[in-house]
Amino acid sequence: MWFPAVTFPLILLLLGQAPPSRPQPLATTKLRLVGPGSRPEEGRLEVLYQGQWGTVCDDDFALQEATVACRQLGFETALTWAHSAKYGQGEGPIWLDNVRCAGTESSLDQCGSNGWGVSDCSHSEDVGVVCHPQRQRGYVSERVSNALGPQGRRLEEVRLKPILASAKRQNPVTEGALEVKYEGHWRQVCDQGWTMNNSRVVCGMLGFPSQQPVNSHYYRKVWNLKMKDPKSRLKNLTKKNSFWIYRVTCLGTEPHMANCQVQVSPARGKLQPACPGGMHTVVSCVAGPRFRPPKAKPPHKESWAQEQRVRLRSGAQVGEGRVEVFMHHRWGTVCDHRWNLVSASVVCRQLGFGSAREALFGAQLGQGLGPIHLSEVRCRGSERTLSDCHALEGSQNGCQHENDAAVRCNVPNMGFQNQVRLAGGRSPEEGVVEVQVEVNGIQRWGAVCGDHWGLTEAMVVCRQLGLGFANHAIKDTWYWQGTPGAGEVVLSGVRCSGTELALQRCQRHGPVHCSHGPGRFSAGVSCTDSAPDLVMNAQLVQETAYLEDRPLSQLYCAHEENCLSRSADLMDWPYGHRRLLRFSSQIHNLGRADFRPKSGRHSWIWHQCHMHYHSIEVFTHYDLLTLNGSKVAEGHKASFCLEDTNCPTGLQRRYACANFGEQGVTVGCWDTYRHDIDCQWVDITDVGPGDYIFQVVVNPKYEVAESDFSNNMMQCRCKYDGHRVWLHNCHTGDLSRANAELSLEQEQRLRNNFI
Repeated sequence: MWFPAVTFPLILLLLGQAPPSRPQPLATTKLRLVGPGSRPEEGRLEVLYQGQWGTVCDDDFALQEATVACRQLGFETALTWAHSAKYGQGEGPIWLDNVRCAGTESSLDQCGSNGWGVSDCSHSEDVGVVCHPQRQRGYVSERVSNALGPQGRRLEEVRLKPILASAKRQNPVTEGALEVKYEGHWRQVCDQGWTMNNSRVVCGMLGFPSQQPVNSHYYRKVWNLKMKDPKSRLKNLTKKNSFWIYRVTCLGTEPHMANCQVQVSPARGKLQPACPGGMHTVVSCVAGPRFRPPKAKPPHKESWAQEQRVRLRSGAQVGEGRVEVFMHHRWGTVCDHRWNLVSASVVCRQLGFGSAREALFGAQLGQGLGPIHLSEVRCRGSERTLSDCHALEGSQNGCQHENDAAVRCNVPNMGFQNQVRLAGGRSPEEGVVEVQVEVNGIQRWGAVCGDHWGLTEAMVVCRQLGLGFANHAIKDTWYWQGTPGAGEVVLSGVRCSGTELALQRCQRHGPVHCSHGPGRFSAGVSCTDSAPDLVMNAQLVQETAYLEDRPLSQLYCAHEENCLSRSADLMDWPYGHRRLLRFSSQIHNLGRADFRPKSGRHSWIWHQCHMHYHSIEVFTHYDLLTLNGSKVAEGHKASFCLEDTNCPTGLQRRYACANFGEQGVTVGCWDTYRHDIDCQWVDITDVGPGDYIFQVVVNPKYEVAESDFSNNMMQCRCKYDGHRVWLHNCHTGDLSRANAELSLEQEQRLRNNFI
C-alpha cells in the first residue's frame, strides 16, 4: 500500500510508534570529551547545541555510536564506551537520548535520536567514550577554544592592569591587577583564596612561563588609600557585584582559566557583597629570556642548556613550530600519538613562552628529518621539561614523520607589531618598510635604508607584522608609494640574524648613514604564510665519503666549471691527477612550500659540457676548514638541475630535469647528488694530513627565501692521514651552537669563509 509522504508520521503514531527523529544538522555542531585525567581520547561525551554544552544519555548507546563520535573528534575509531556517568556527571541539558547510528555517519547529528533535549534520563546516565589515540590523517589540532571547560563560552581572555609606576614602564607588562573578560565585559577577580597555581595559569595565558609572589602588604596599603578616597572610581566599582569574579580554583596545569573551577558570584544570593573585606587580585609573572629587556641579566647556564634540548622548527610566527628534541647526540621529532595541550604547554614553558594555545598533529608544520625520539608523551603539566614526562621511544609504535607533533604557544604582547608597517604594496603582505623609532626624543615614522638589505632582515619584518615568512627582500622600491611624511630614512646599516622579535632589536648604525638617501632605494618586503626549508642529510654524507685520485684526462668538464682548486690551472694537462674527497648529498625540503629557483627559465644558463641548464649559479658550498675556521680547500656545486629525485610514499614527484622541465624540490621530497657525478667533491690535492672541519652550506647566498636559514650549514669532523679520510660527528649547523653561541659576525664569516 502506498501513502503520501506527509501522512507517514501520522500512520506511525496511529500504530503507537514514534517516528525516528534526526536532529537538525548544525553548521557548527561540536563534540568534546571531558572528565578527570588529561588524556584527550577519553571522557564524558558532550555536545554543543544552541550555544550551550550538554551531555548524551547512555540509553541505546553502543560501539557504532562511539565510533561516529570518535571520528567526529578526529580519532581513527572507538575502542569502547562507558555508561552510568563513569567520567563524572555533567551539567546543563541532556541534549541527546536513544542515539542510533549505522556507524557510517560523519557526525553524531546525522544519527537518529529522540530529538534535541528530548530525554527521560538523569546525569547519572551520562555516556562516556574511549577513542583509539591514533588521529585521523588530516586532523590538525587540539585548540584551547575547543577544549574549554563549562565556562568556555564566557571566560575569554585575561590581562594585567599595572598599578605601580615601574610596572607601567615595563614591556611586556608582567605585574598588575588581574582582569578577566566575562561575557564581553572586563571584570576584576577577588583575591580571597587566590593561589600561585591560579597565577601560573594566568601567566601561561599571557605568554609567560612562570609566576612569582607579589608584595601583598604594599598593594593592600595602596588599595586602602583608594577605598578612603570618595572620588575613587575603584571604590564605586567595588559596590557593584558585576565588577567581580568571585573565586577561581586552578591546579596550575590548565592551559586556560576556563578549565579551572570559577565562581562568578557569591553562593548566597546577590545581596551579599561579592568580595567582602577583599581586594583585587594582583599577579606577577616572569618573562622568558627572549622577552626581557636587552640589558636584563642573561638566564642561568643550566636553564639555557635545558632550553637547547627542545626547539621549534618551521613556524610562521614566534612561539610556534614542529617540536624537535635533542637525544642520543641527535635532533629528532615527537610523534603526535596522545599529543595534547598539557604536553604541548610543557614544551612552551620550557622554551620561555606561556602555555600552549594549540597542539597540532599530522606534521601540520612540516615533516622532520632523522629519528622520531618520542611517542605517547604523557605529561601532568607540572614538569619543568619534556624529558620529565612519561613517553615511549618513537620507534616502538610505528610512527612516521607524517605524525610529527607541533605547537602554537601563547606569547607576550610586546607591541612590536605597532612599530612597523608596509606601505604602497598591491596587497597587505608587501610594500615599503616603514618603522617607528625615537629621533631626538620624539617617536617618528620613517623609511629603512636599502643598503645591504637582505632576506634575514625581511624575515624579521614579516614575523614582526604577523605575516609569516619573507618571500623577497626588495632594495629598489621606486614603484611603491610610501606614506606621506614618512619618506625620510630613520634606520640604516640594519643587520639581523633573522630570529629577532623586532627590526629595532637588530644591529644598526648609530647616526643614520645611507649612500642612496631616501626615496627609490628604500627597503621593501613581500611576505608569505609558507616557505621552503632545505636541510642536508648529515648521516648520508658521513656514510658515503671516500677519496679518489682522478686522472686529469677525465676532469676537463669539471675544470671548465671551476670545480677544482686553482693549482689545477698550473698542471700539465692531461697528465697527472687530482685527489678528490667525494660524497653523496641528499637535500630535503622540510618546509611548507616548494623550493623554486629565483630566476625564471628564460635566464637559466645552458652548460654545453654537461648538457644541462643551471637554474642557480651556486647552489652549495663545499669547503675544508682548519679547526679554527681557515679555509684550506673548496668546492662549489652549481645546481645541475633542481628536481625531486625521490618522494615519500603517497607523494607525487612534481619537478624533473628531462626535456627542459620545471625545476624545484617539492615539500617533503629530496634532491640527491650522488658521489660519482662531476663536482660532487672537494679538491684536496694541496692539503696535508691532519684534522679538519668539512663544511657544506646549502643556498649559501640566500638567493631563495626559506623559513629557516640556521639549518643550512652542515659540518663534520674530518681526519685525513694522507691516504685515507674519515668523516665523523656530522650535524647541521644549529647543533654546532649547542656549546657556544656564535656572534652574528662570526657566523656570517664562517658561512662566507672570510676567517
